[in-house]
Amino acid sequence: MLASERPEMTVEVEPLGFNPPGAYYQGQRQSLVSLDFLDENRLLFTFHAPGLIHRSANSDEEERQIRAVVLRLPAGTVESEALWTLHDHARYLWMLKDGHFLLRDENDLKMGDASLELKPLLHFPGPLLWMEMDPDQQYIVTDSHEPASDANVAAGAGKQPEEANAPAEAGAAEIVLRVLRRSSGQVLLVSRVHNPVYLPINATGYVETEQTNMRQWRLDLNHFAGGTRTVAVLDSACDPRIDFVTQKQLVATACNMDGTRRLVGLGMDGRRQWDAPTAPNQVWPILVMSPEGSRMARETLFVTHPIDAYSPLSFDDVVGQVVEVYDTATGKVVVRVPASPVLDGGGNVAISPSGRRLAVLDAGLIQVYDLTGSGPLPAISVH
Repeated sequence: MLASERPEMTVEVEPLGFNPPGAYYQGQRQSLVSLDFLDENRLLFTFHAPGLIHRSANSDEEERQIRAVVLRLPAGTVESEALWTLHDHARYLWMLKDGHFLLRDENDLKMGDASLELKPLLHFPGPLLWMEMDPDQQYIVTDSHEPASDANVAAGAGKQPEEANAPAEAGAAEIVLRVLRRSSGQVLLVSRVHNPVYLPINATGYVETEQTNMRQWRLDLNHFAGGTRTVAVLDSACDPRIDFVTQKQLVATACNMDGTRRLVGLGMDGRRQWDAPTAPNQVWPILVMSPEGSRMARETLFVTHPIDAYSPLSFDDVVGQVVEVYDTATGKVVVRVPASPVLDGGGNVAISPSGRRLAVLDAGLIQVYDLTGSGPLPAISVH
């Protein structure tokens, strides 16, 4: 698979202790790597570090070690390093815009910086399964697995904020969905659900989709302060996936009647900004937004044939992983590059705070691309 651009700098990852994960992990969607920009000239690279783990009688079988290194560009010199012990295989790290990051492990959400020292931020009554933030990172959405009797207690920054009361059966474990203010831990919304929920939010509220007929979906913004308004109506043969790019722009991943997908850029004023088709042989998309909202990376598995009910996905069909960077104002692809090894859980792509640089883990290197002078794109080729 050929890149549409040459990298402006590269950093070798084998000397850092990184080894490509084996075929055992393919298809499990595990988070094995996290690559992020701390600022324009420093990268945080963390990865699963295979090896013996000292286990006590109370050790969790899911326990694993993550090696973290801070790299200064362009030379890739190591500024700081650490070894963390985590207890599951889902995504564990989210970068903040001020050079800090959030680390998720079991019941806790911690905050770190370039020193790689970790401080407690939020504690939950049960394991934290997932989290997301709004584009300005004022709010956090969390899913946690908790006993029903404890579901309206969460400690944020050493506090126990009051939560909205909701009925629940005593003693039963359940998934608790919360929207919290990141600075204080104050809970704005709490709900008990049967399965983890993805909830796209901005600083005003959260978006829900509702099917109005066979091919049409209504996108409703539910305000935190109360009230609902319809943002847009979208044609799609499936429930569209909604992601905020900025506070005033979102992108919908919609389905065509033939099973192919397309991306639709929408303003919060309901205006359709662009419509971009996607290739039918690129599957399992993961979106990565630039902190300032001008770029969006979409990474997918590149397979030998379109996937449908009659031609299901086999990992023998996967020939690589491709990263396409979109200009969010126009929906045009500005850079197309490969990523390897194939990491179907993502974490191997990052965009710098200014939106001017792209970092991708590929062929034993962290490859850093300049996004400001991208030329015409060649077609993707596989060899």
